[in-house]
Amino acid sequence: MMAGTNIYDIGLDPNPANFVQLSPLSFIARAAAIYPDLDAVSYGAIRRSWAETYVRTRRIASALAARGIGPGDTVSIVAANIPEMFEAHFAIPMSGAVLNTINTRLDPEAIAFILNHAETRVLLVDPEFAEPVARAVRMAGRPDMLVVDIEDPSFEGGAGSAG
Repeated sequence: MMAGTNIYDIGLDPNPANFVQLSPLSFIARAAAIYPDLDAVSYGAIRRSWAETYVRTRRIASALAARGIGPGDTVSIVAANIPEMFEAHFAIPMSGAVLNTINTRLDPEAIAFILNHAETRVLLVDPEFAEPVARAVRMAGRPDMLVVDIEDPSFEGGAGSAG
């Protein structure tokens, strides 16, 4: 043994037995496997376990992939801290796409600029922000952009943002 080398440092290079990188995607898979019945989401009357959340995020990722969304594509979201925002943080990277969260306090002009600059292919919208986002979508002039309205049962109103 070399001078200054501790016996506990020998043979402990990172390997699958002692080191696994934890990314958001490996985190949710691990949480769903180890804590399937524990709450991952608590929002008003909504309670979702890690297992349910994992299934939902995989479905969203699958739906995006079925639309041709993948590596190099941008999926933007304008939403408050609702369960769908949480799910988007896992589902969009699962599809290989880039997640672009847009601040809910921005005006339509700023949102339109961001949508165009990011080359957004899909936009997820909380109904609470449907009106300014609808204006931003019109300003962006991007008929190829898919706009998906999130169904938030805690919010009454909203006319949709595809307009």
